Amino acid sequence: MTSDFRWPPPPDGRPDQPSNNRGPRGGRPTLPLPPTTLVGTPHGVELEIFGTGPPDPVTVFAHGFGQGIGETRPLGSGVQGRKVFMHFRGHGRSGAPAGPWTYLDLARDLRAVADLTGATRALGVSLGAGALVRLLADNPTRFERVVFFLPAALTSPGPDAGERFEALLAAAEEQDPGGLAEVISLEVPLQLRATPTGWAYLRQRVEQIVHFGLAPELASLADEAPLTSVDALRAVTAEALVIGCNDDDVHPASVAVELADLLPKADLHLYDKPNVMWNERADVRTRIADFLNR
Repeated sequence: MTSDFRWPPPPDGRPDQPSNNRGPRGGRPTLPLPPTTLVGTPHGVELEIFGTGPPDPVTVFAHGFGQGIGETRPLGSGVQGRKVFMHFRGHGRSGAPAGPWTYLDLARDLRAVADLTGATRALGVSLGAGALVRLLADNPTRFERVVFFLPAALTSPGPDAGERFEALLAAAEEQDPGGLAEVISLEVPLQLRATPTGWAYLRQRVEQIVHFGLAPELASLADEAPLTSVDALRAVTAEALVIGCNDDDVHPASVAVELADLLPKADLHLYDKPNVMWNERADVRTRIADFLNR
């Protein structure tokens, strides 16, 4: 973790770097948060969503912990049909009912958005992948195609989840941009943290959380796992793509391998280096689009 952030960040990267008018020089350009809608759900939680594209087919995208619509949108850039991006409870403008929360609650959020929008495909990232796992364990025929991007847990909590969740939630509660930037910077490869691309990512993530906050009830998820038993996953009928990464301490490759082995119709792809969306962005988007567009 770095300790020399100043806020707001320099407008064009490092303080010693002259200004220029070029766009991002690689890495992960960010997408601004688009106009969104709040929708009511059968379980009583208002959820924030953004839909774009022609009406059919519909794919719902579920984000990771402390992330949101802005971080999942790049994953759908090549996907055909309508794309619906959501904020789980406790994120963005979505509601935050009394806790504690479990993956069953997240699965209900995801199922509600999928049902309201007529989604037949789904993609989950990290925490969102866990919610999708739980949804399919309870409803194995719900989707036709599913993508699990960097799943972190199945029957036990993700590694270091408590420490990571606690640090992010503490900085969010204190409305501390510098503290948030230090925590979020761990998502950025070291060599990019002082570049315009790195600062742009940090700025968007920090401003989103400072503006909307993160619900304290999210802390209860650190001790939760999506499932108590994996047996129900053997009945899933959807075609699945599981994407993992070697040497990723937060999203162990072993989880992706186990998940792919359990699902009857799954393809597995493992990347070699962490920070996949920074190092393999184009390949990830193509791989997801090729699978969902079949």
